[in-house]
Amino acid sequence: MILVLFDCDGTLVDSQHIISDAMDRTFLHHGLVAPGVARTRTIVGLSLPIAIAALLEEPDGDRSQAMAETYKDQFMALRSSADLNEPLFPGTRQVLDRLGGHDEVILGMVTGKSRRGVRAIVDHHDLDGVFHVVRTADDCPSKPHPAMVLEACAETGFEPKRTIVVGDTRFDMEMASAAGAMPVGVSWGYHPVDELQSSGAAVVIDSFEALDPIVDRALAGRVTEI
Repeated sequence: MILVLFDCDGTLVDSQHIISDAMDRTFLHHGLVAPGVARTRTIVGLSLPIAIAALLEEPDGDRSQAMAETYKDQFMALRSSADLNEPLFPGTRQVLDRLGGHDEVILGMVTGKSRRGVRAIVDHHDLDGVFHVVRTADDCPSKPHPAMVLEACAETGFEPKRTIVVGDTRFDMEMASAAGAMPVGVSWGYHPVDELQSSGAAVVIDSFEALDPIVDRALAGRVTEI
């Protein structure tokens, strides 16, 4: 058996527009220049105060913590709009159904979202029961710290070497590598392919269908072989 851990934003769900809009509104609310989508994409995947501190180019502190609370309010206000619903990327539903129905595969999620944010995604896309283990920004240190992966492995009884981490940012790749799991990047997310490769990705896939042979090799005991 193997454990497959998915990142959420940029991997399963296309949330860049709502994230960027909420971040711009947050900065403007605090009298700062809005970072815009290009800069905001670079910090997707980090826990919220850490991400805001990175955009501010200063250590995490009182200002980033206060802005994180503003961001949460702005994000929830945007999410209530009928025009913004964080759609699944193409192939997401199919891969979750396919792997979730496999007797030898356990699915989990490791994300910089809050528990509340994960619950909203799960409810909106009818994903209840799909993920056997979830670790969020409320539970663990920010990526690329390996805690999310290590705790997910401990809860499900898997060794990291029997675990695949699928994500779209260098933070996901670095987290997986630090935990001793196999990092698999996706090309449709928020960080460029060359950055994923330089951050430790064993492979970068262009569609979820390309994950199937990787899973097959892992089930055959060759989890680190491409």
